[in-house]
Amino acid sequence: MPKRRQRQPLDAEDAETLAKRTRHNTPVKTTAATSAGRKNSNDKYFTTTQGQKLPIELKKYWNNRYSFFNRFDEGIQIDEEGWYSVTPEVIAEDTAQRISRLFNRNTESKTKKGEELYGRFCVIDAFCGVGGNAIKFAEWCEHVIAIDIDPVRLAMARHNAEVYGVSDRIEFILGDFYELAPSLVADVVFMSPPWGGPEYLGSEVYDLKHMPFHSGQEWVDRARMVSSNIAYFMPRNCDPRQLADLFPGVPCDIEMNYTGNFFKAITAYYGDLAMFGSCEPRILKEL
Repeated sequence: MPKRRQRQPLDAEDAETLAKRTRHNTPVKTTAATSAGRKNSNDKYFTTTQGQKLPIELKKYWNNRYSFFNRFDEGIQIDEEGWYSVTPEVIAEDTAQRISRLFNRNTESKTKKGEELYGRFCVIDAFCGVGGNAIKFAEWCEHVIAIDIDPVRLAMARHNAEVYGVSDRIEFILGDFYELAPSLVADVVFMSPPWGGPEYLGSEVYDLKHMPFHSGQEWVDRARMVSSNIAYFMPRNCDPRQLADLFPGVPCDIEMNYTGNFFKAITAYYGDLAMFGSCEPRILKEL
């Protein structure tokens, strides 16, 4: 009976050669289930023109990227949550101009910006995210305090402000506005607190009492510690009367924000800001 030849152990070079041969020559058996699973997995993402892979739910936001930042191609940075929360640039510009008009009347020191004037005042962006509103405020006022609880998003806001050339007028603070408010000093507070993700549109009326983290009333009460001039950017399905009742005893102007013909959101202006409206339609609460 012939002796069975013993197999010698492979050295590193032979092992790599065998591995390559196996990878190239062994057919891969693909079942219908495997193909379907791979297809479904790919369907959950899309690749942008910059080579970035994003969830398919963000495609409509990506397609409108220039409405959020018209200088997007110059290196704007934005994360997944930022796509959902950033304010369209035309609305951010309108809010900044409205605040500017108020302080044009209240200050003797004014500076030219095109054909408009803006004065020396300070705006707090309480939830700056990736910087959409803070950038526009910095284009229209001398000093902006941009606050966010997320360090990555705050770094993106700083970078985006550099793209627009206004980072020198923005003070970036990492922290929770709710905790910081008692120690802050400013002329105006702009707030766009978390709405709870895209699911907020599932309700016929957005309930300010059940917002994430704190109620709508609690956020306004916190902002009042800083200033009575408050701009409150909220979902379009809010009850305007509920918004007006958040700050008793002061004027409240409810502005419906449109991008083109699309009703995007509501901004409630309180204090002196309510006296400087910018567009129709609106609901004005008289004192």
